[in-house]
Amino acid sequence: MERIGKCTGSLRAFAAAWFFSLLAGCAAMSGQAAIDYEAIIAAPDRSNADRNTDPRRKAAQLLAFTGIRPGMKVLDLATGGGYSTELVARAAGPGGVVYGQDSPNGSPNGLKAYAARAATPAMKSVIRLIRPFDDPVPAEVRDLDVITFFFEYHEMPRAKIDFAKMNRRLFDILKPGGVLIVADHSALAGAGGEVGPSLHRIEEAFVRKHLEAAGFRLIEEGNFLRSPADKRDVPVTKNPVPNDEFVLKFQRPG
Repeated sequence: MERIGKCTGSLRAFAAAWFFSLLAGCAAMSGQAAIDYEAIIAAPDRSNADRNTDPRRKAAQLLAFTGIRPGMKVLDLATGGGYSTELVARAAGPGGVVYGQDSPNGSPNGLKAYAARAATPAMKSVIRLIRPFDDPVPAEVRDLDVITFFFEYHEMPRAKIDFAKMNRRLFDILKPGGVLIVADHSALAGAGGEVGPSLHRIEEAFVRKHLEAAGFRLIEEGNFLRSPADKRDVPVTKNPVPNDEFVLKFQRPG
């Protein structure tokens, strides 16, 4: 009986240890899932200019939609002045790696603004890349967790970028299961990419068609930047109402 009691006690101890280990694992997973993107946006060292941009971009929602977490490896395409790149870097944290790419033909003002931002502590984890869109990273860079492409896909026709080549390259540098987030100004149905140079817009279906042809799978749509009042027939810089903008999440299957 004594031996049976000891065995029973051992089994109970093992079961209790297993149960609490399971709880700890669940808690850790829950903690990992609960990224406070609002706190990232509210960081006191962010500039007033960036804070003024936040409402238009709905920054916390957009950042949350990307799913970027501490420690991730991320590529931010078409950095411009670096507004989105800094947010991505803050979300990836000091343990992450962020590549900030812009074209050699990027806006001089954007390049100058980015250079000033690059000197701030928030950009410490960012690796600057000046490379073409259809070959945005060096050959050794691969297995990215996330690629962000915000409000510049419509400029690819003006830059005479081969969509098929660019999209396939983006597919290849993501790890299986990695995601590409594309946000842009919406054009009318049937407009394709032709109105990019004039209206700074692109047709959502056109983007989907080209990315899916490269192997991407659309897994989520964000409607938080939609504006039904936008007729989508005027340049986004001259629109009397908020621009209608789509946000799409594509995944490399794996």
